[in-house]
Amino acid sequence: MFLPHQFRRSVISRLVQARRISSSVDAFPRTVASLLIRSNGTSNTHVDHDIGVTKSSSDDDTSQVVTVHGWIRSVRRMKNVSFVHIADGSTTTPLQAVLTGEQSEGLTMGTSVKITGEWKESLGGKKQERELLAQEVKILGEADPQTYPLQKKYQTAEYLRRLPHLRSRIPTNANLLQLRSYIISRLTNFFASREFVQCHPPIITSSDCEGAGEVFTVSSNVAEIGENKSPHFFRNPKYLTVSTQLHLEALAAALPRVWTLSPTFRAEKSDTARHLNEFYMLEVEVSFIDSLNPLLTFIEDMTKDLVLGISSSRIGAETLAAAGERASEIEQRWKGLLEKKWLRMTYTEAIEALQSAVNRNEVKFVFPPAWGTGLQAEHEKFLAQTLGGKGKGGPIFVTDYPRKLKPFYMLPSSGEAEEGKETVACFDLLLPAIGELVGGSLREHRYDQLVASMKNLGLSSGDDDLGDLRWYAELRKWGSAEHGGFGVGFDRLLCYLSCVGNIREMVTFPRWVGKCDC
Repeated sequence: MFLPHQFRRSVISRLVQARRISSSVDAFPRTVASLLIRSNGTSNTHVDHDIGVTKSSSDDDTSQVVTVHGWIRSVRRMKNVSFVHIADGSTTTPLQAVLTGEQSEGLTMGTSVKITGEWKESLGGKKQERELLAQEVKILGEADPQTYPLQKKYQTAEYLRRLPHLRSRIPTNANLLQLRSYIISRLTNFFASREFVQCHPPIITSSDCEGAGEVFTVSSNVAEIGENKSPHFFRNPKYLTVSTQLHLEALAAALPRVWTLSPTFRAEKSDTARHLNEFYMLEVEVSFIDSLNPLLTFIEDMTKDLVLGISSSRIGAETLAAAGERASEIEQRWKGLLEKKWLRMTYTEAIEALQSAVNRNEVKFVFPPAWGTGLQAEHEKFLAQTLGGKGKGGPIFVTDYPRKLKPFYMLPSSGEAEEGKETVACFDLLLPAIGELVGGSLREHRYDQLVASMKNLGLSSGDDDLGDLRWYAELRKWGSAEHGGFGVGFDRLLCYLSCVGNIREMVTFPRWVGKCDC
């Protein structure tokens, strides 16, 4: 039902008026980023999409009284004045405030403050066109320099990993959070522009999607009361999800294009720089597709749109500035994703390429490549580095893996297959330095074939015993359609785009085997 034109105008007018009142009375404190960007603005009024503020030349031509909130990053005391750098995480660049010696008393690194003063042109500064001439300084929270663990000196990633509750205060780590937020926003807009619906599948599930058995079992500390005591809160074992794929498939049977960004959990005891026990997965399901090509093209378009957005944003520029020596490599990675050809090859072709490289003595692998065995990280990185990007390193899709290596729900590859060499319509996206980033497949959409696959893998004894996967199989009974999807290791994607070598530095509160301290 459409609202009458006059009524719509009335509603819009009231919303605008309410926003003005809210902006003047109940607004959040302004950010450091909004001040610094306004001071470097152009002569035309425009909106900075990174911070969502409107700025105009009038803000830059005259001094004004402003109030900022933040934390002290450094204090430099001179004979008559003190120069204080204030940060609030909204930008990696601190705001410089000029204080009297008396005003700077008690200010140390980490102290939270509220400073009101005149925002005016800097008299001698080159890095910052304007500075805050303090009129009133209020300490909101002290930080004892004798006990505060973060001081103005180099601190290793290993040391900061022991302080997960504090390390986001380091500018580089704060920038990674900003980058993460920007990428989520960009992805959300990308999916919306292509008519995808964002969904929120459950975290607690009744089955192990991948069938690997590496799951966390959910239990309760609530005491059972009454005669019908059960050892399980949900009557039988339930688990933290390892993938939302199965539930997304159910939703894709009603909404043909769905996606989610959700936490996933795997009880894998891998103590490496690439693995965590809790991480985020970007997962997508699409109905009415009968080949892998639409999925591969979509992933390429999505990634390129993401990189284009980052490379032209303030957050991207600050990421490069904060990266130091890694900046050139980050730019090369962005450029490679945008400009290099995204190669596509089958698993069989990949194995042949690896074996040929070994025979030519170009490389020696710990795990010899052989048809029917999984691609190891060393294989994936070699393929992406030597075959991707026309031999200069770049993204590469590997498709049609052996059936015995993959889960029960994957659709067999089209065409005739040699006995014992059956493959499924699936793919992995490999990138230099990190190996596998994306995995996906077409899903088995036929009921009888799915049940047979489950039976072959010991997940079912037949149509009458589908267990916790009965609901999943029943999706094929009524109105089933060809469909497929993929999952992206979101934290691993962020590591690649920011050139962070250890995933534990990308996740604010990382959980890995033996470590869940905060």
